[in-house]
Amino acid sequence: MLKTTFTPASNGRLSEYLDRAAAVILPSFAPKAAAFAPGAPGELRVGVDLGTAYLMLVVLDADGQPLAGEWQPAQVSRDGLVVDFIGAVDRLRGMKQRVEERLNRLLTHAASGYPPGVPLAEVRATANVVEAAGMTCTGLVDEPSAANNLLGLHSGAIIDVGGGTTGIAVLQDGEVVYTADEATGGTHFSLVIAGALDIDLEQAETLKTTPAEQPRLFPTVRPVMEKVASIAMRHLRGYRIPEILLVGGSAAFPGMAEVIQQTTGIPTRTPARPMYITPLGIALHCPAH
Repeated sequence: MLKTTFTPASNGRLSEYLDRAAAVILPSFAPKAAAFAPGAPGELRVGVDLGTAYLMLVVLDADGQPLAGEWQPAQVSRDGLVVDFIGAVDRLRGMKQRVEERLNRLLTHAASGYPPGVPLAEVRATANVVEAAGMTCTGLVDEPSAANNLLGLHSGAIIDVGGGTTGIAVLQDGEVVYTADEATGGTHFSLVIAGALDIDLEQAETLKTTPAEQPRLFPTVRPVMEKVASIAMRHLRGYRIPEILLVGGSAAFPGMAEVIQQTTGIPTRTPARPMYITPLGIALHCPAH
């Protein structure tokens, strides 16, 4: 785990930290000129997130500061299970090579993660992908615990709204005491948009992430947000939850936190750049090498 005094949430620099991460963790289609990264002396921490909607590779220095990385849309995993092993390995190997070129050094180790509630025996393929891509897998961490490496939530709930599922974790005294994972996520946003506008899913995905279109789409996707809230309410019943933090790419849709708060009655907020939180937390789980 991260052994450093650098803790973005506790020192009030989480937004600054995430802005730095977004500046160096680039989409795979970024122009080569924009992909420059300085050399990386010293030990590194590396994380791989095989998400339902995105594949992300993150590199941090030994103190946890973001150095480089890459992400790309990918559907190689579903509900924590790798469904396209060869595709996942090929994509990750290419990302690894490009990031190594940016840093001018090899990446030899990486941690990875898995959705809450999925048995470790069933997510072993995630580690196999990392190793087939040319890195030793240092360990697997559940996604809520990874997210809390950054968020530092003492008591409350983390809701990870991913591509296909919503993960829920209850934290007490800084420890995850309950987890669950249910279908409903960003893909469902896209499905309802596609149905409402009579367009294909790819067009719906593009509209969903276009800021100028999001206010117009909000009434269409609000029922999906309410479904996420109802899932959360069912799993949080019986726990004292002072606040909810939303992470995951779909949590960035404007109005999401407000709908969750209105439905659950629990103060809810979305940190800046929620798409990066879990992958960065996975990298923080990797011992420096």
